[in-house]
Amino acid sequence: MALVITESEVEFSAIRAQGAGGQNVNKVSSAVHLRFDIHASSLPEPVKERLLALRDQRITAQGVVVIKAQTTRSQDMNRADAMLRLTELVNSVAVPPKARRATKPTYGSKQRRLEGKGIRAAIKAGRGKVSE
Repeated sequence: MALVITESEVEFSAIRAQGAGGQNVNKVSSAVHLRFDIHASSLPEPVKERLLALRDQRITAQGVVVIKAQTTRSQDMNRADAMLRLTELVNSVAVPPKARRATKPTYGSKQRRLEGKGIRAAIKAGRGKVSE
């Protein structure tokens, strides 16, 4: 289930990119900061809860996703990259995790484990001092 995020829910701001790039970096604001407020979005409540529960450094304590895109020299391409990364983040929690069902080990697996322990114990017992 792919969720769609409209651009009206996202706030973009152009900033100057970091790193090497010479004069272009110093005068052109081609990097993009994307801000997406999870609480104010139109996402379903379960998706919002799973998104807020993520331990992701891009999500602030106030529940705002901040993504910085500066890989290309084009502001439009950086905007598209930031939207793609936001969509991937939201879609990663779109499907609820499968509930884990507790199971018990089979009788055969218990027997094999105990047999292995017995063999290992015999090897270790043979390492002791030899009595005459």
